Amino acid sequence: MRTNDWYKYMSFYQIWIRSFKDGNGDGIGDLAGVYGKLEYIKSLGVDGIWFSPIYPSPNADFGYDISDYKDIHPDYGTLDDFKKVLNKAHRLGLKVIMDLVINHTSDEHPWFIESRKGKDNPYSDYYIWRDKPNNWESILEGNAWEYDEQRGQYYLHLFAKKQPDLNMDNPKVREEVKSILRFWLDMGVDGFREDVINFISKREGLPDGLPFLPVINGMPHYKDGPHIHEYLGEFRKVCEEYDCFQLGEGPMTTVRSAMNYLTGPTRSLDMMFSFDHMMADCLYTEYVHRPFDLRKYKSALSRWQYALAGKAWNALYIENHDHPRIISRYGSERLRRESGTSLAVSYLFLQGTPFIYQGQEIGMTNIRLKSIDDYVDVSSKTNYHKYNLKDTVERRLKRIHFSSRDSSRTPMQWNSSKYAGFSTHKPWFFVNPNYRRVNVASQEHDADSILNFYRKCLKIRRHSRTLIYGSYKEYFPDDKHIFMYERRLGDICYLVICSFSKFPVRVRIPHEFVGKKAKLVISNYHESSEDGHRIRKAAKAVLSSEVFSNDGMKDAIGKEWFAPYETRVYRFRF
Repeated sequence: MRTNDWYKYMSFYQIWIRSFKDGNGDGIGDLAGVYGKLEYIKSLGVDGIWFSPIYPSPNADFGYDISDYKDIHPDYGTLDDFKKVLNKAHRLGLKVIMDLVINHTSDEHPWFIESRKGKDNPYSDYYIWRDKPNNWESILEGNAWEYDEQRGQYYLHLFAKKQPDLNMDNPKVREEVKSILRFWLDMGVDGFREDVINFISKREGLPDGLPFLPVINGMPHYKDGPHIHEYLGEFRKVCEEYDCFQLGEGPMTTVRSAMNYLTGPTRSLDMMFSFDHMMADCLYTEYVHRPFDLRKYKSALSRWQYALAGKAWNALYIENHDHPRIISRYGSERLRRESGTSLAVSYLFLQGTPFIYQGQEIGMTNIRLKSIDDYVDVSSKTNYHKYNLKDTVERRLKRIHFSSRDSSRTPMQWNSSKYAGFSTHKPWFFVNPNYRRVNVASQEHDADSILNFYRKCLKIRRHSRTLIYGSYKEYFPDDKHIFMYERRLGDICYLVICSFSKFPVRVRIPHEFVGKKAKLVISNYHESSEDGHRIRKAAKAVLSSEVFSNDGMKDAIGKEWFAPYETRVYRFRF
């Protein structure tokens, strides 16, 4: 049984193994590569690892189409290799969580191979079959129904065609899931990130979706379905037998619906990944693209901070395997260090458990490939061919450059040697050409690098009860350039200020902090730079008591200049 909520003080590092580190020289990342980099991961100051799927898979959706839940993909090693990584991680004090993908399997999973043989076998109802399909669209690949010649029926796939949906209404399927949970927990795994977990219960009868909603027209009938809490409650009972935790991914989840998973009698998860703050420059990343709007980003983060305060716990992230690189989206590639560090502070000091995606800690950016044929992600290819065909190839490619999941899946940039130190062999996918200047080795001993800034931030958070458990309050939510919030516990208060402006900007300081003595905990500008010298000289008075006109703002009478993408964190004692 769980001894305490240990995940609250932790931070996690996500590994998308195929692109992390090649340990055997075949151009594909593997467990041997992870084993050799565990000390590096520990040096970041994180407390755990989240593995994206490492199970056997035909890789139609790169691991999220699983053909065996109780083994390791041969490209990555063996179960013995995994146990070796798991044991070393535990010796280093790192927890390990796995990806649990139970909405669907691969069409090459033995269950589906048996199920497609006909209606009179033990696996017949492991999947969702119909003689006549409804009008649902899939999220990754066209119509949500695929006709199977062998069975003579259509099967449901909410994602790619090679990802048939499991029939969770079948108790035998739920028993299979419990067996999977126990297999990994008995091995020593510490928890699970549960993929699209709010999709596993479909409405009875599978009614038609709304015809005017592209891609997600059927979602009202499978998101937060009728038996979702019943089924997750069964899985929760298994996990409660172990000292593990459960993190859900909930596409299109609102704060209100998330509370049913995180609190009360239907609580079945410890945390849930939300998507709201990842749509400050788009609609679902792949579709409507627009300039980054800081107010949307702040509003989404604050909404979850306020709603979960004292009731549940936030999962914090700005990058993962499903999103393009954040500096290319919300920051500036020209001001990569400045914007990358400001983005780090904007979320690492919120209340919740932070997750850092491989390469995020060195400021990796989006890749730009010359042809759609160079991309491998199924959603990128589908979207490219669904975009307005009247648009030029260049325009459609530009949208893919902006949105492709492949940008977050390029090989990790370890050093400036050939193939970025990822492998001694040509990698399975393109390396970003900027690897010669953006890599771990070049930042390791640079005190001002993004890498070492992340280390400093994680150390500060780890040793502050205020930053872990303190209350949250946002200031100036309508400001287009500044994200400012406080974290407060007892008489200790941290004031976090992040500029998202590409130009110097005057920052309003809340009345209660003006003239108060404080400690500058961290900043991404330093005295050795021209701007840094000016900023630090101005900051010696610590939020100077010089009074400016309040311009009609009731709670802001102090102002200071911030450099482009500057961030500062102050610690006050009241």
